[in-house]
Amino acid sequence: MAESLTSQELASLVARRLAERRGEFAVIGLARSGTAAARMLRRIGLSVYASDASSASGVRDAAVQLEREGASVHVGGHDLARIAHASLVVVSPGIPPEAAPLVAARAAGVPIVSEVEVALRLQPALRVIATTGTNGKTTTTALIGHLLRALGHDAVDVGNIGTPVSEVALRPVPPTWAALEMSSFQLHDTPGLLPNVGVLTTLSPDHLDRYESVQAYYDDKRRLFANASVTSKWVVNADSVQTVDMVQGVAGQVHYFSTVRRDVAAFLDRDTQSLHVLGAPIVSRHALALAGDHNVSNALAALLAVMVASEAHATPEARARLADALATFRPLPHRLEPVAHAQGVLWLNDSKATNVASTQVALAGMTRPTIVLLGGRHKGETYASLVPGLLRTAKHVLAYGEAAGLIVTDLEAPLHGRVPVEHLGDATFADVVARARQLAVSGDVVLLSPACSSYDMFSHYEERGSTFARLAHGTPA
Repeated sequence: MAESLTSQELASLVARRLAERRGEFAVIGLARSGTAAARMLRRIGLSVYASDASSASGVRDAAVQLEREGASVHVGGHDLARIAHASLVVVSPGIPPEAAPLVAARAAGVPIVSEVEVALRLQPALRVIATTGTNGKTTTTALIGHLLRALGHDAVDVGNIGTPVSEVALRPVPPTWAALEMSSFQLHDTPGLLPNVGVLTTLSPDHLDRYESVQAYYDDKRRLFANASVTSKWVVNADSVQTVDMVQGVAGQVHYFSTVRRDVAAFLDRDTQSLHVLGAPIVSRHALALAGDHNVSNALAALLAVMVASEAHATPEARARLADALATFRPLPHRLEPVAHAQGVLWLNDSKATNVASTQVALAGMTRPTIVLLGGRHKGETYASLVPGLLRTAKHVLAYGEAAGLIVTDLEAPLHGRVPVEHLGDATFADVVARARQLAVSGDVVLLSPACSSYDMFSHYEERGSTFARLAHGTPA
């Protein structure tokens, strides 16, 4: 059975199936990554069956495109018998393991892998710096891509950051480097991942609505190191017991970064306010247009990963280019993004904060009285750990969406009435933002940092953040 194989055995099996090019390859899920994977497989002449349980307009549009390219497509359901006879199943990261097509594939012993696994197999010359972690991985990935391009490389940002690796494989001229963001879901189904450099940013509980335990979630993160060898290079956060513990005994060279310690390969010198990497200062902290120590940590991780990836990236000339590039990098959308500043009130969109640890980071960066919008779909974590940050900076908490009741239960008593927690579980998102506007006075911050997924009201966190930005400007959603 495919599920009983080791990572290395499963990766070898996938390689054989791709090389043999026999049978039909099933692609489950027709969002961006699934559609790109199906197109990529058709491009190399493989027989493809693609299916999606949804029949929404976007899925139907993807189906039409794939049928034109010769794929067999099924929307609004799955042919389980056909999937059970597939040579290989390629799964989109948003599809849970208990979904019927994956259950059918496992029962039939059909190997299940991610779009990333197949796409990397078909691009053996692509050099990869892969980043995972609970928080910080998207910004770190974007920084790595930005730095690689500053050094003159044709580099792309791919994976969980938004662009599927399969789309890169479809390009007439392939890039030479990829900054690859890997979620825990993608790592679970990418047994052959062996990056030129692997980066681990942070670890804290997340996705407990999908994982049976924190350990199970961490086990998927640990898959980044599944193929480690003596020549592997790893860049790891030294400020976290969890990240340090995870790489104990892992083969290869481990390079640490820290905003607290100085006995590591990359660190923040607080005396001179400069970022030191591989033995020398490289850039002033003040040149970095990103707020908070968490972003200093992301910058250190990115610099270190790029510089250990190649000796040519650590020369004096390269260091100067990297310093200049850091100064031109701007915050990513939906990550403590200022979206409006009117009548003395600053509106911050931190919609990407889909777990409690991310919201803790956001609260730690607040320096003004803050009205905090918490809510969405619960992911299995307690909200009690937000209490210290809320006591320090919050003037009011608005709890909304499906998780509103749980948020109130976890926060109301510990906050002792010092910070009001208002239950808006039945309100629309527009009503929540309107209530924040009523409460805000000049000098305040309105912070959307939900600590929850967006799926109760929105299709994804980007839609939630964009809606918040429009409403902050007074534009109807």
